[in-house]
Amino acid sequence: MSVSVLQYCSTTFAITLLAPWVPVVGLEIHAQISSNSKLFSGSQVQFAAPPNSLVSFFDASLPGTLPVLNRRCVEAAVMTGLALNCSINKKSLFDRKHYFYADLPAGYQITQQRVPIAVNGSLSYSLCIDNKMSQMVTKTVRIKQIQLEQDSGKSLHDDTRSQTLVDLNRAGVGLMEVVMEPDMCCGEEAAAAVRELQLILQTLGSSQAVMSEGQLRVDANVSVHHPGEPYGVRTEVKNINSIRFLAKAVDYEIQRQIKELESGRTILNETRAFDSKLGCTVPMRDKEGKQDYRFMPEPNLPPLILYDAKSLPANMNHQQVVNIDWIHERLPDLPSVKRAKLVERYGILPEHSFTLLNEDGLSEFFEDVIKQTQMKPKKVIGWILKDLLSYLKKHSLTVKESPVSSFLLADLLNRLEEKEISSTAAKQVFAELWKGEGKTPLEIVKEKKLQLIQDQKDLEQICQTVMAIKAGNRKVLNKLIGLVQRETQGRSNPVLVKQLLEKKLSE
Repeated sequence: MSVSVLQYCSTTFAITLLAPWVPVVGLEIHAQISSNSKLFSGSQVQFAAPPNSLVSFFDASLPGTLPVLNRRCVEAAVMTGLALNCSINKKSLFDRKHYFYADLPAGYQITQQRVPIAVNGSLSYSLCIDNKMSQMVTKTVRIKQIQLEQDSGKSLHDDTRSQTLVDLNRAGVGLMEVVMEPDMCCGEEAAAAVRELQLILQTLGSSQAVMSEGQLRVDANVSVHHPGEPYGVRTEVKNINSIRFLAKAVDYEIQRQIKELESGRTILNETRAFDSKLGCTVPMRDKEGKQDYRFMPEPNLPPLILYDAKSLPANMNHQQVVNIDWIHERLPDLPSVKRAKLVERYGILPEHSFTLLNEDGLSEFFEDVIKQTQMKPKKVIGWILKDLLSYLKKHSLTVKESPVSSFLLADLLNRLEEKEISSTAAKQVFAELWKGEGKTPLEIVKEKKLQLIQDQKDLEQICQTVMAIKAGNRKVLNKLIGLVQRETQGRSNPVLVKQLLEKKLSE
């Protein structure tokens, strides 16, 4: 009987000899470089532009056109390589990778097959054990290389008319291919690694990495084998455009391969696609016969030469070269550093720092609230994660789309902190704010009559009435407090109510 893939991801991550199968997962990730123009031409880069409206003569492969390397793309690749602990090659080479497809008008792709721009790096990422945020483990995946290459165009298949349309807007857009070694063993790990890479790219600004817009596409190489044996035959799951789908695709493929092998069948070396509607991988094409890409040096591009502070010639124009040290000095704080600072600065739990950074814009929202409220950060984080985030997920909204701004939430928390309202009333106010009707917390408090009852005589009378109902039973103090809260519709101060009840019970 096969062991669930999750067992490898949720224990100690050490695969025991008792396990009948060992899954192996490696990733190849194509990140679109955040640049105004393409890798080798001046054509603009813009998502969802009208088809074939952003195509230069070079992008369309007209005879006689030559590539001109985009400096911004080189700097973005160097920056990414440094952030991923890579060695940056001061001399890298461009190659032609030949294959025929309708959306590749030149019949080849310019890439870096022999000597890429960055090699031998690593990426650390964290994930939960048994889905418990309080139990997190940090793992590391090796980065084999990062290479610059141009994207192909896009083929649009119209089945109803039995035709294929070609859009070359994407042709020539700059890509960084990040090749990860097969150091992972399940979908959860693969998803965590890609999410961390996505955060790093967005922090650097080297790629917007929006998967829904095709700016980050993942190919997963998956195989299984018995402990102590060589790696099994691998399959490649192509062009996964969602982190959630990546986890599902990898786990499905592992279980599919185990089932095939336990049934006495063999695994084909093939390319597969993930069908998100069916939740399974499906065959695309056979890879048994290795395709000959006929790699050759790109004759129209010289070697890419980079410099550092020591190798930079004195008379060199700084505007015409890429200085590795200059880029390294300007690297921003990476997500791991940001998390550590959040924990140190605000005293929050490490697992909370992960949630803040994993949700786009949430850490900034949290810090904005902190600046505007008197409430302690440990209490604010509860409102951010339990209330705001749950509302956002329930309504499928991003932080930027939240109808409750950081100013409104801070205002609400200040009123709670100043004991103008109870925590129960604050929840009601938050629910009203979420409707986005433009009301302030104070206006809602007055409209709904949610102010705390300040008159002690009124509270004493209510407590006396509640006690009479319960005949003065001393064992039900908490229940009495709850009844008073209900009677006052959450407008009573629980601490004061407790003091009054204890006094009356002792009479």
